[in-house]
Amino acid sequence: METGKFFHNLMERKDFETWLDNISVTFLSLTDLQKNETLDHLISLSGAVQLRHLSNNLETLLKRDFLKLLPLELSFYLLKWLDPQTLLTCCLVSKQWNKVISACTEVWQTACKNLGWQIDDSVQDALHWKKVYLKAILRMKQLEDHEAFETSSLIGHSARVYALYYKDGLLCTVFSVDYNDELDILVSGSADFTVKVWALSAGTCLNTLTGHTEWVTKVVLQKCKVKSLLHSPGDYILLSADKYEIKIWPIGREINCKCLKTLSVSEDRSICLQPRLHFDGKYIVCSSALGLYQWDFASYDILRVIKTPEIANLALLGFGDIFALLFDNRYLYIMDLRTESLISRWPLPEYRKSKRGSSFLAGEASWLNGLDGHNDTGLVFATSMPDHSIHLVLWKEHG
Repeated sequence: METGKFFHNLMERKDFETWLDNISVTFLSLTDLQKNETLDHLISLSGAVQLRHLSNNLETLLKRDFLKLLPLELSFYLLKWLDPQTLLTCCLVSKQWNKVISACTEVWQTACKNLGWQIDDSVQDALHWKKVYLKAILRMKQLEDHEAFETSSLIGHSARVYALYYKDGLLCTVFSVDYNDELDILVSGSADFTVKVWALSAGTCLNTLTGHTEWVTKVVLQKCKVKSLLHSPGDYILLSADKYEIKIWPIGREINCKCLKTLSVSEDRSICLQPRLHFDGKYIVCSSALGLYQWDFASYDILRVIKTPEIANLALLGFGDIFALLFDNRYLYIMDLRTESLISRWPLPEYRKSKRGSSFLAGEASWLNGLDGHNDTGLVFATSMPDHSIHLVLWKEHG
């Protein structure tokens, strides 16, 4: 009896499969509209069990998790086509998506570079760069909203401070100097149009360099990083600037030196240089009424002139690979050098800007080559005030 029932069920199954095959052939021959009408009719005839079965299977078919199904390398390739904000939204889909997207190092490194962030390729943590991007986007938002800085004051002088100097974390009230411990020398610019070279340890004057015809407002000691006919990488170079000219001197153990080159932006002295100078061993940068001038130190050729027509007479405070720090009588500005556009500003109090450029200065400058989440701390700008105090602009802590 059980055997008979088995064969009966077997025949019923075969008949059902035959019927299903026939109906499938007919269904496939229909147009899309006819197929949709057929499905609508079948759904209307279905009960709770059929509808639940349909819902569970449709979700599996329609919502395939491609990040889970694809090889990791292919997932990373696809993710590179999405912008960072979209990726952050995708991280909310599931833990698996967040894990895969967060580990896509190339995507987050590129996003950080686009924001002007420095990249340390030695960091091996796969999840590190997404965290850096989140920190970077917050800092850049603060810059765009002009909320990245805060102010403070130093009080203690009994008279107006006319000269400020900052190096290695120390803020000093002296005028137009630079020094080098390795050479054991200090150089200073003077109102008598000379540059003096001093023995740092002994405090004695070793040499007086002449040739300027105006007050020497800036001196910079720096190792050369490029080769030319006049100098080699590793040579120590002294730059001195006045109102119209920048003079380049070789300096080292032999302090008796002659001027190698004189730079200017106008031969007839019709254009004045602002009393600030940047030199990193590869490029010389100075501001003028026409804009920022950048010279190549290997050839002494002018590489570019950055003009800011919307704001005239911007003075240079610092210049890097990514950003420049500028200011006028009202604001402190940050320029993105990749686009030559001003991306942030900070209001400054009323103060008298010294014509010699000695009453104001920039603080830590490594961030100008790209932020990294650690170098955006400490002093940004300082200037002396009429009430004998020193006004400070500082980086605000990350929110």
